[in-house]
Amino acid sequence: MTALGTAPPSPVKKAGRWIEEWDPEDEAFWNEKGERIARRNLLFSVLSEHIGFSIWTMWSVLVLFMGPEYGLTPADKFLLTSMVTLVGAVVRVPYTFAVAIFGGRNWTIISAGLLLIPTIAAFTVMEPGTSFGTFLLVGLLAGIGGGNFASSMTNINAFFPLRKKGWALGLNAGGGNIGVPVLQLTGLAVIGASGGPRVLLGIYIPLIVVAATLAALYMDNLASVKNDTGAAVDSAKDAHTWIMSFLYVGTFGSFIGYSFAFGQVLTTQFGRTPLQAAYLTFIGPLLGSLIRPVGGWLADRYGGARITLYNYVGMAAATAVLIFASMQKSLGLFVAVFVVLFVLSGLGNGSTYKMIPGIFQAKAVARGLRGEEAAAYGRRLSGASMGLIGAVGALGGVGINMAFRQSFLSYGSGTGAFVAFLAFYAACFAVTWAVYLRRPAARTTASGTASEAKPQLSYAEV
Repeated sequence: MTALGTAPPSPVKKAGRWIEEWDPEDEAFWNEKGERIARRNLLFSVLSEHIGFSIWTMWSVLVLFMGPEYGLTPADKFLLTSMVTLVGAVVRVPYTFAVAIFGGRNWTIISAGLLLIPTIAAFTVMEPGTSFGTFLLVGLLAGIGGGNFASSMTNINAFFPLRKKGWALGLNAGGGNIGVPVLQLTGLAVIGASGGPRVLLGIYIPLIVVAATLAALYMDNLASVKNDTGAAVDSAKDAHTWIMSFLYVGTFGSFIGYSFAFGQVLTTQFGRTPLQAAYLTFIGPLLGSLIRPVGGWLADRYGGARITLYNYVGMAAATAVLIFASMQKSLGLFVAVFVVLFVLSGLGNGSTYKMIPGIFQAKAVARGLRGEEAAAYGRRLSGASMGLIGAVGALGGVGINMAFRQSFLSYGSGTGAFVAFLAFYAACFAVTWAVYLRRPAARTTASGTASEAKPQLSYAEV
């Protein structure tokens, strides 16, 4: 907070749209200048991330176009989408730190432009007679679209104050996630018009160019976000980074895994045609994306840990109903509850990501830091940890597709996979409660009296 009568610092810029001074925790600065700049960067970050998600998940739609003439089995298709998900998870780590090296605006331009590579490559090879190995290689290229999420979240995390992070990060991620249903709706329109997969790919090529151009014109770099390899090391050493990674597997891993697999489950287990499947697959990802900012807002208001805990109860209950619907071969119930599961995964995405900056802010306060010093400590470690958490969380999508692949190979249905998912959600519930909501026991000395050296740190409010 600036002193009375003192003007807030100006976001001084240098060549290349770099902002030298940025203090979002200063309310006067935020209200006068900061919020407008942050919201503008958020808008164009969402657009670029949205296109990135679309390219990353395009193979979940392309496989629906690939009929018997392509010579691929259901297991081949699950393997293909699993590998695309895997690359998207792995590249999130370097994408996170690219923001500090190149600047948020600069890296948004670069990462958006890179999306042309997998899109043009898929446009070139998408025809019957192409080998599975070629499809797999081109599919791996599409994985780079998954990295846009990590760099975008790291960038936007630096623009907003702690009190606004849940909403901002939820909106940023939700706007990106909605690239999944938008791609599926576009695919539905193309299939319905009897167009080929190349028509779908051709639509996205100019959109990529537009996203990169708008980022160049309207986004900014923050000079305060400097390359700090120590932050990466420190975040990797912190147990909370890996605990939150585990929880994020349950939320985002579910969202992206189900997004890739839903259409294939409908065609393989319930005998739906590609067009019939496409009419249904977009609903869950759409609602799951739209609800993500609500998850962040609820976490801002009631605490991310509480919302996450209750959310896992809902996800477990929905999965139990899916097991019943799968065994009864009830398509209506199966689709309805799968959509509910998508919604809950989106809600949990927002609440878990809100927890990350809150946890590191709480650790800063516990270390005796206050004010901007505490905020800087929290931004430094939360920004670095987001890449690792996002990468590990996305690996959950790989696990879901591989679980479905094995379940169909072993049992001819997805029931076995859903049983495994139910057990995992129960474990996520237990970890959330034990680490972030259970009241810490009073520390005692060897004589059994309460220690006054240092209080236990509670994360119940994160």
